[in-house]
Amino acid sequence: MGRTYYVEEDIGQYLSDLSTKFKPYVTGLLIGQCSSQRDYIIRAVRTPPKEEQKEGNTSPSKLESIDEEWINAHASQVSRMLPGGLLVLGVFIIATPELSKDSQNALRKIIFSIEKSLTKRRLWKPAEEEVSDRAALQVCSATKKIVCRTYDVQDPKSSAKPADWKYQSALSASWLSLDCTVNVNIHIPLLATSPNHDLEKNIKNGLNRWSKQIEDSIFLINGQIKDDTELLEGQKKLRGNTQYSTQISDIKVLTQLSQGSSHRSTATVQVCSGSINLKGAVKCRAYVHNNKPKVKEAVQALKRDIINTLNDRCEILFEDLIINEGPHKKTSFSMIVNSLIFL
Repeated sequence: MGRTYYVEEDIGQYLSDLSTKFKPYVTGLLIGQCSSQRDYIIRAVRTPPKEEQKEGNTSPSKLESIDEEWINAHASQVSRMLPGGLLVLGVFIIATPELSKDSQNALRKIIFSIEKSLTKRRLWKPAEEEVSDRAALQVCSATKKIVCRTYDVQDPKSSAKPADWKYQSALSASWLSLDCTVNVNIHIPLLATSPNHDLEKNIKNGLNRWSKQIEDSIFLINGQIKDDTELLEGQKKLRGNTQYSTQISDIKVLTQLSQGSSHRSTATVQVCSGSINLKGAVKCRAYVHNNKPKVKEAVQALKRDIINTLNDRCEILFEDLIINEGPHKKTSFSMIVNSLIFL
């Protein structure tokens, strides 16, 4: 049995509008959340036109001309802006009947290309039980017929599986939002023995060590450590309403001061030419569906948003330094980024 996608009703009108404006085809991203029981699509975002395409509403006439690199860059930028719990869950293509035959192959290539691009940037690893199916939505611009299939991005040889596409109004209106703030104090040494052009690698190594601390951290929700129960268990409903409160803000993150005995490693002394200190507070928010959400799902969404937020900010902060680092320049500076508030 294939997966079922519950889709925000407004997306249907959005896709219909695109089908009349852009010929012979237009591509875009599907944004949503997946769970073991249901998958949700709450936004569709078309691929922005390149400079040479902005004057008219036309795309190149052949699907072979689809620019995967451009679509990957768009997916990367969108992914940076998403709060916890949301991700690029698939892609869509709206094409004329003449191009429909090749549309599915084009979607498959785009899905695996995007996943490969996004995976390179991640500091966290997917859980074994995590859903790895991604949606490929094909829409005929003439008949408005919709065909939805999925591909398992963990399997390069994955074939298409049929999926249901069901519209639902106010799909995310009563989703839960979770807020927390994490204090950051990360010291990243810049090794003097590293080859030139290694600033990016040093930063990545430092962030990787920190991200493992976040992944191993303990979350207190309303002052309690909860096991894998339902997130709303024991919560009171709002007076005169059948819904629960849609915001949980009493969340604290506890990280280990030192590694446990099972993770001991040999201490080493390394000569450094400088260091980077990241200090401040990471303010994060995650959204979770309201279909009996589990504590595990909420905690995972928050952890990933914490890690993604700092990683994305560091990419922006150090982008120029990394690009301008010449082959004969040594990283011989100490930089302190103090009291940064990441929103």
